[in-house]
Amino acid sequence: MNPLKSGMLDLALLAALNEQPRYGLDILKYVNERSGGLFDLCEGNLYPALHRLVKAGWVEGDSQPSDRGGAPRKVYRLPDEGAGALSSKRAEWQTLRGALDALLLRKLRQPA
Repeated sequence: MNPLKSGMLDLALLAALNEQPRYGLDILKYVNERSGGLFDLCEGNLYPALHRLVKAGWVEGDSQPSDRGGAPRKVYRLPDEGAGALSSKRAEWQTLRGALDALLLRKLRQPA
């Protein structure tokens, strides 16, 4: 199972951009490394999600010259509206996690 297909992709991308602006492949690498490979994010999922977040106003993208002299890169950053969305999504995650933990821990504590 890929957890990002369960609605966590926005939260993962917003969190990655909260630390610093990043270009697309850097976001991909960051999310995959920080998740220990669990999310297995690929370009086919990343760029449509970034475009959707840009359209929502939660992420901004600007073309910047490549540090290697190649074609310009699009660097994405989190504007104030995106920081607010991240805060809301974190709260939703904490609520969901708390509810699931309560269900799972309760089940584990009950005698069989």
